[in-house]
This record gives sequence, structure tokens and C-alpha cells, in this order.
Amino acid sequence: MALNYHPEIEDVKPGRPQVKHVRGVAFPDWVADNWQQVQQFQAKPGDLLIATYPKAGTTWIQQIVDFINCNGDVEMCNRAPIHHRIPFLEFFAYGSSGLEQIEKLSSPRMIKTHLPIQFIPKSIWEQDCKVITVARNAKDNLVSYFYFHRMYKVMPEPGSWQEFLQIFKDGQ
Repeated sequence: MALNYHPEIEDVKPGRPQVKHVRGVAFPDWVADNWQQVQQFQAKPGDLLIATYPKAGTTWIQQIVDFINCNGDVEMCNRAPIHHRIPFLEFFAYGSSGLEQIEKLSSPRMIKTHLPIQFIPKSIWEQDCKVITVARNAKDNLVSYFYFHRMYKVMPEPGSWQEFLQIFKDGQ
């Protein structure tokens, strides 16, 4: 079974998403098609945003932040998968919305995003939320992101290594 096919969810279509551009930046259609909702996100004081480039150590930093938030209690950290403990702000796939997951959290909320800094919803800045970012060597990041695209069918088709490399170098 392909990773992007869930027969129990009617609105999921087999096949990879298309790339769409928002203000010159490429996104999977499941992000671009929900752009207004993402930009209208209402942060709360005390929210913590983990902002990383994809495949730059996001899950690693999410686990560390949650571990700190739980005062090192391993049992508490195992309460749910990481994507439920720290929802993905701009995720809209498999019949799930990161925004809906975030709304269900009690404060202080921990949120993850892969949005470029210029696309972070204004309310994050207006509420003076804390932001943690992680940087990774671009070469390592590129290789990891290419293989992730090949494996994870909810991402657009990566094309050949040379095509993906060029798209990456072009900032797309």
C-alpha cells in the first residue's frame, strides 16, 4: 500500500501532489491550497514554534523540546506520536489538519513548521512566541530531502537527482 493511500479517508487521492507557488516559493498543493488558513493562524502567548527546513533535524529537536517540557519524564514523552504532541502547522493531508490539531492543544502549545521565515503567520510575531530553529549542512540536508521525496508519496515527485539538485540550488 502506498503511503498516501488510505481507503478509510474518502478525500485522499492516490498519486503525488502537484507543486504550486505562493509568492514565488514552491509548496505541495496541500499547503498552497490552504494558504489563507495557515496565514490566519492565531498564536497564543506562550506558544513555541519549531521552525526548520525539511529534513534538517526537526523530529530530533521536537523530541528534545518535548522531553524538556515534560521535565525528563520518558513515560510522558511516550504519550503519543511526536506529530500529535507537536503538530505540523501547514499540514493538510490524509484528512488531517495541523491547524485542527493545534487548536485542541492546551497552552503552552508546541508547533512545528517548515515555512520560510517570511511566511510565518503574523500572529506568531504579534504574540511574541518563542521560536527555535535548526540548521543543517546544506549538502546533507539535500541528500536526505531527495530520498525523503522519493519515499514519501505525499510529497511532489522529486525527478532525477540532477533535477532535484537544480531545483534546490534555485531555492525552489
